[in-house]
Amino acid sequence: MKYKNNGVNVVIFSDNKGTNDKLRLAEYIDFNKQYPSLEILATNNTTHDRLIVIDFNTDNEEIFLCGASSKDAGSKLCFITKLQNNTVYKPIIEELLKHNKLVLA
Repeated sequence: MKYKNNGVNVVIFSDNKGTNDKLRLAEYIDFNKQYPSLEILATNNTTHDRLIVIDFNTDNEEIFLCGASSKDAGSKLCFITKLQNNTVYKPIIEELLKHNKLVLA
């Protein structure tokens, strides 16, 4: 994400679970200072799959399904598949966008 252009907004949906790999508030603040604008919304335990959504609600919209955690990408076999029928996923993404910001410690 550090290569995104200025003016590009990034939204991550997470419940920030785990023991040693949770995102911390200090890391979030540091990232946002250098690469604004990042927003993290809670999923409220409603999702498991990982999606990458580019240009949501535009003519250039693309949605990809990630088969593995991003922490494993590059070290283990991992597939990212472009989804062909975005209309199935749009209501799910629109609902997630209504969720509250994730509280980081």
